[in-house]
Amino acid sequence: MLLSLVVWIGGLIFFIVVAPVAFQLLPTRLLAGTLVGTLLTKLHWMAICSGVVFLISSLTYSQLTEGSTRAFALRNVLICVMLALTLFSQFWITPRMIALRAQVANFDASTLNNAARLQFDALHVWSTRIEGLILLLGLFLVFLTASAFHQR
Repeated sequence: MLLSLVVWIGGLIFFIVVAPVAFQLLPTRLLAGTLVGTLLTKLHWMAICSGVVFLISSLTYSQLTEGSTRAFALRNVLICVMLALTLFSQFWITPRMIALRAQVANFDASTLNNAARLQFDALHVWSTRIEGLILLLGLFLVFLTASAFHQR
């Protein structure tokens, strides 16, 4: 359980570090955005796999140690919330951002009056908020899970 969670949260922290660097080092914002979008999709798939592994491991662990799966234990509810947020980002926000990115002629120029650019920026804010919330929930879940194992 802990390993799958650390893979997810570690990947998210790595992404938070790499994304701004891509915008600093690559020659265009479009190129950097394309790279970051691709990395975010890979991160989402890592997260989905890690979340499913965590959930299966948690249910199995509870069954073996307590005789009940405890499906609504706090750790299982939190991982399901994290998974739901990740799925929402991957299958609702990201495709819309990709479609809007194709409509913006030049991200390097000042196109703040462009409707597609405004929509893109608004979705980017929501994407950032969702990933931040996932990170906070994940850090709390790491603490919760590690504490539970330490008490046993």
